[in-house]
Amino acid sequence: MRRLAAILMGGAALAACAVGPNFHRPAPPTVTRYTPEPLPPATASAPVPAGNAQQFVSGQQIAGQWWTLFHSPELDRLVAETLRANPDMAAARAALRSAHETYLASRGAFWPQADASYNYTRAKSSAALSPVLSTSNDLYSLHTAQVSVTYAPDVFGGVRRGVEAARAEEDQQRWQSEATYLALTSNLVVTAIAEASLRDQIAAQKRVVAEARQVLDITRRQRALGQLAGADVAAQEALLAQAEAALPPLEKQWAQARDLLADITGHAPSEAQADRLDLTTLTLPAELPVSLPSALVRQRPDVLAAEANLHVASAEVGVAIAARIPAFQLEADVGGAATSFAQMFADGNGFWTLAGSVTQPIFHGGELLHKQKAAEAALDQAKAQYRSTVLAALQNTADALQAVDADARALAAAAHAENAARRSLDIAKDQLAAGQISPPAVLLAEQAYDQAEIGLVQAEAARFSDTAALFQALGGGWWSRNDLFDARR
Repeated sequence: MRRLAAILMGGAALAACAVGPNFHRPAPPTVTRYTPEPLPPATASAPVPAGNAQQFVSGQQIAGQWWTLFHSPELDRLVAETLRANPDMAAARAALRSAHETYLASRGAFWPQADASYNYTRAKSSAALSPVLSTSNDLYSLHTAQVSVTYAPDVFGGVRRGVEAARAEEDQQRWQSEATYLALTSNLVVTAIAEASLRDQIAAQKRVVAEARQVLDITRRQRALGQLAGADVAAQEALLAQAEAALPPLEKQWAQARDLLADITGHAPSEAQADRLDLTTLTLPAELPVSLPSALVRQRPDVLAAEANLHVASAEVGVAIAARIPAFQLEADVGGAATSFAQMFADGNGFWTLAGSVTQPIFHGGELLHKQKAAEAALDQAKAQYRSTVLAALQNTADALQAVDADARALAAAAHAENAARRSLDIAKDQLAAGQISPPAVLLAEQAYDQAEIGLVQAEAARFSDTAALFQALGGGWWSRNDLFDARR
């Protein structure tokens, strides 16, 4: 056994190198901004609750629970419910635990494998053959117990490359889990904002329909009195039909947003919660962080998952190379055999064997060579996929930043249009009181105001959604959370 231990230690000492390429983290992008033109220091502002200017702050830290910056208890409750009840979160945690256990299992190849066995045999040998036992008895029982130890020294590092690949696969699953977390929280926030916005748009559109009906009733009475032509009635009927036709699509979008909200929070559509978000309760964050592109690739879970996938592919090349070069194997058995259980380890009944072997693949029909070439091609593919993921991340962030800027200007225009429509309505009401215009003219002004109000609601919701999309594009601040995905949980 002392010899065996010495041989095993010597074999371990031989394992000092690992074939295949060593993984190096890809270099970050060299660009310093996301858009062709520099971003303005702040967005446009508008005289409405969600119209404050937002400042772009380069390098500012991102909050791990960024949705709390909207200062909405209802939104916080919805996010907490999503993180607790959404099945995709549970699946992500289970997948990470599975990847972690797979990695731990792969590490077992570093160590000798020991197995104990016991065998009992009852037999009768033929008198025409030599006696099986050292005695002349032809009927006997045989008890055999032994311990077998096998060890494959990782001389060329193939095992280490396999363990490296398993560890990288765990890293990949962790970042995929973080991507699931980020996607769920972002989709929840955007969907809750959309549901609230559609609810307000439906209410405004119903007012437009009601006002169009009033105008039509008045127009028909004036037509009966001979004050208006039939074309005027037909024109107002067309306006009412248009207003009514705009309502079902909004109701369909609202129902779908409500169903999606229930799904994200882990409920069936029929279990949609009564508590709903109100846009007036949201606060638009005054400062928006902007990470440098070189920092973005260290923050976004999808880029980090692509990097881990590249690491897996690099290690698999080493595994494929190691399969083509000599493999060493050490084996040892020690035990005892006797016709009586109690005598198995008595003097003279023990046995042991010690063996070593080396295997060099010679001809496998090209299998091992082509597996190596396939692994090298997979590495090239992973490099291209990583590059594609980085470019998509830069584009996504650029789109989010430009949306924040453009939709701030759109809200300013919508606020101006709503203010102008309100002034026009006030003037029409004053003219009606003075007897200068008829009631239908006032109702038309009210319709114009309601349409402008719908546009304002849409523009306000877009600003909130753009802010959520920017936090998602920047990685969501996972590094600032205290509940990171951990395979040991």
